[in-house]
Amino acid sequence: MNGDTAIAKILKAEGVDWLSCFPAQSLISAAAEQGIRPILCRQERAGVNFADGFSRVNNGSKIGVFTMQAGPGAENAFGGVAQAFTDSVPILLLPGSAPTTASGIHPGFQSVDHYKGITKWSGYVNHASRIPDFMRRAFTQLKNGSKGPVLLEIPQDVQDQEFPDSDFKYEPVKVTKSQANPDDVRDLIKAILAADSPVINAGQGVLYGVATKELIEFAELSNIPVMTTLAGKSSFPENHALSLGAGANSGTLMVDHFRRKSDLIIGVGTSFTKAPFSTLMPKGTPLAQITDSPDHINKDYKIDLGCVGDVKLVLRQMIEELKRQVGDKGITKSAGVADEIKSVRDEFYKEWTPRLTSDEIPLSPYRVFNELASNVNVAETIITHDSGYPRDQLVPFWKPVTPWGYMGWGKSTQLGYGLGLAIGAKIAKPEKQVINIMGDAAFGMAGLDIETAVRSKIPILTVVLNNGVMTNYTSPRPYLEYAAKEWDLHKLGGDYTKIAEGMGAFSKKVTTPDEIAPAIREAVNANKSGQPALLEMMTKEELNVPKYWGK
Repeated sequence: MNGDTAIAKILKAEGVDWLSCFPAQSLISAAAEQGIRPILCRQERAGVNFADGFSRVNNGSKIGVFTMQAGPGAENAFGGVAQAFTDSVPILLLPGSAPTTASGIHPGFQSVDHYKGITKWSGYVNHASRIPDFMRRAFTQLKNGSKGPVLLEIPQDVQDQEFPDSDFKYEPVKVTKSQANPDDVRDLIKAILAADSPVINAGQGVLYGVATKELIEFAELSNIPVMTTLAGKSSFPENHALSLGAGANSGTLMVDHFRRKSDLIIGVGTSFTKAPFSTLMPKGTPLAQITDSPDHINKDYKIDLGCVGDVKLVLRQMIEELKRQVGDKGITKSAGVADEIKSVRDEFYKEWTPRLTSDEIPLSPYRVFNELASNVNVAETIITHDSGYPRDQLVPFWKPVTPWGYMGWGKSTQLGYGLGLAIGAKIAKPEKQVINIMGDAAFGMAGLDIETAVRSKIPILTVVLNNGVMTNYTSPRPYLEYAAKEWDLHKLGGDYTKIAEGMGAFSKKVTTPDEIAPAIREAVNANKSGQPALLEMMTKEELNVPKYWGK
C-alpha cells in the first residue's frame, strides 16, 4: 500500500465513514476505496464547516474530517478552521503539501506553520513509515482533553510512498477520563450550601461530555436555576422548570434576573471566556468552575472554586457529595425558585409576545421563529443560526429540549457558517429535521453550498431572512454610517428563491404572515422526500433584541 492507503485505513479504523473534501487531493480516491464516502463542497471553508457540524452533534465521539489540495485548498480553508478553533470543535484536517524536497521554500504554503495559531495540535508527516504514529497522536488530541481542530500535513511524495503491508499496525485511540479531586468537590458543595441564590451556567462541555442527564439530576437535587452559554444552549432542556434560557449577546430576562441576584455562579463545562457573544459575569460574584482543562481556570475571570475533570464524572461526584452532606432529598430551602422563574418568564413573554405574534408586513423575524417552533417537532429538530441579528433574535426564544437541538456558536462570527454546520449535522443525524437560519448577507457568503446539499442528497431546511439590508449598519463606527447614507453601502439585493430553485432545492418566497406556516409545512415535506428546501422570508429590519446586560 502507499501512504494514502495507510491514512485511509486508519480513518476507517477510527470510525470515519465519510469526509468532506475538495480536489486535487489523491487521498480522496484512496479513502473512497476503503468505503469512506467523499462529499465535495463548493468552497473549502464550507467543507470545514460540514466536518464541524458533524463533530458537534456526535459529541466528538465521531470526528468530522476535511481534506484539501496543497496550497490554495489549504489557504481557502483557513477561515473555517479559525471558527472551529474559537468554538473548540474537534475536527481533523488533512491538507496536501508540496513534496518534502520543496518544504519551506517560498512561495509554498506550509500548513503546519500557518495553522499553528488556530489548531490544538498540528503535525507534518515526513515519511510514510511514520503515518500510524502521527495519526495516533492526532486522534489522541481529538479525543482527549480540551477540544479543538487538529491538522496533519501530508506531502505528496509521502502520500505516494510505499508502506509495506506487513508493517501496518494500528489500533483506535481510547478515550481517557478522570474525576476531580474529591476535596475540591467537597469544598464546592459546601459553598453551594452556604449560598442563598446560586446559579448554574452550563457550557458546551456538558454537550460534549454527554452530561445533560447528570446536570438535570444535580439541578433538581440542589434546586438551582440553570442558564446556558450560547455554545451550551440545548445542554439543559428549556422546557424545564429550572431553565433560565441562554445568555449570549442577547438573552432572556430570566438569565439577567438571576444573574444579577446570584451570590455564586457555578460554571459547568464552560471556559468562562469573555467574548462579545458571552454574557458577562457580575463583578464581585464568586465563581466556581467545572472544566476538563486547567488552562480554563483563572483565564478571564478570577475563579474561587475549581474542579478539573470530565464533566459527567464530576457532576456525578457532586450529586453523591451533596447527598452525603444533606441527604437524598437534596436542598429544600429554595423551594420557591421555580415559581420565581415562572413569574419572571411571564413578564418576559408579556413584553415580547406582541412581536412573536406580529401581523406586520414586511414580516417580523420573531413571527417567523414562532411559526417555525409551532410547525416542527422541536424535540426532533436541530437548528442553528447565522451571524448577526438572526442569532440575537433566535437565541432567546427557541426552546430546545434535547442535547444539540440547538447548535450555538459565536466566539468568532463568520457570515455563512451556519449552512455548513447544518449540512454536517444532517449527515450525523439523518433522522432529524435540520434547520439553518441565515440573513441575506450570510447567503451571499455561503449560499451556493445549497447545491452541495442537493447533489449529495442532504435534505436540510434553510430559512433566509431577507430584509434587503445589513441590519443596523447605518449606525456610527464601527458600522458604515456616512458610507451607508452616501452610497447605500448597507443595502443588498437578490432573489434567493430563484437561486435555490436553480440549484435544485424546493424554494418559496413568503411575504405575508398567513403564508408562513403553510410554507414551512411544504418545506418540511420536501425534506422528508429527500429534497433540500429554502424559504425566503421577506422581513423587516428589526433592531429590537432582548439584551439586558449593561443596563
